[in-house]
Amino acid sequence: MALKTGRTELSDLHLRIIAALQVDGRAPWSRIADALGEPERTVARYGVELLEEGVVTVAAIRSLANRVIVSCECTPGSARLTAQAMTQQEGTIYSYLTTGTSDVVTEVGYSGDLVDLLTLQVPATPGITRFSAFPVLRYFKTVRGWRVGALSPAEERALTPRAGSDDLGASTLAAQGQHDDEIIACLEEDGRANMESIARRTQVSATSASRRVEWLVGSGQISIRALVEPAAIGLPVEAMLWVESPPDRVEVLGAWLRERTEVRYLAAIAGDAQLLVDVTVSTHAQLYAFLAHEMWKGASRVRTDLVVEARKRGGRALAVNRDSR
Repeated sequence: MALKTGRTELSDLHLRIIAALQVDGRAPWSRIADALGEPERTVARYGVELLEEGVVTVAAIRSLANRVIVSCECTPGSARLTAQAMTQQEGTIYSYLTTGTSDVVTEVGYSGDLVDLLTLQVPATPGITRFSAFPVLRYFKTVRGWRVGALSPAEERALTPRAGSDDLGASTLAAQGQHDDEIIACLEEDGRANMESIARRTQVSATSASRRVEWLVGSGQISIRALVEPAAIGLPVEAMLWVESPPDRVEVLGAWLRERTEVRYLAAIAGDAQLLVDVTVSTHAQLYAFLAHEMWKGASRVRTDLVVEARKRGGRALAVNRDSR
């Protein structure tokens, strides 16, 4: 398999390295090479190439106490402006332009008052004529748990870190140390930043920096994500599914969807829909086949909106590339 993205033609080894970074974004090249059974020098060269060209980005995302999905309807011609404005909103995790009823769909994390967000901040966003808010109740799967499917179970086990959770709402946030905000800022910019560079920036010892990073990840204060555009790995068709389900079927549907390779994100939400699902596939025919699965009999209604452009993923703003979106 070979996919062309930027200057890099993605080989099977490129895809396996991307998959390895999805499992542990901070894994040293030596550990990835051992797990994949490949020469360390080759793995390091390919990995650096992927990072430098932006095919994959490793970054920390800060855990916030609460998150809400905001679905926006916009004045004609203003959806891109709205999506970009939501990208700049503090706490925005992703911002997508979509087809269907919603012109823009975003996820926003917040620690304070939801009233301020919904009565002051979102209504002031340019282009919005109407919006709906869906608080996130639980994550079945986040992008941290999504895999490109290029590793064997044994390879994935060899790379799985000891600490870190895919459930961003699993625990109450704990008090942070004096330099933790600076350390988090370093990792938000570069999730693979080494301890020496973190120590220099925060003016602590490398040993102290290492301990704090381990605590921040292990306690769920941050999550380290490998961010890759689905289209770059042969999955150009992306859709947001708004699933309405009887209460006694939500858990069953959630458990089934979590294990599907097409699903890169899955959240239980409050509102008219009970589940929000982000699906990525190669073709519209594959999306149709997924939507035609008999398991959907457990849902009352499924609304499908295609993602036509992503402006932000995993807390990172994206450069807009009209040719590869």
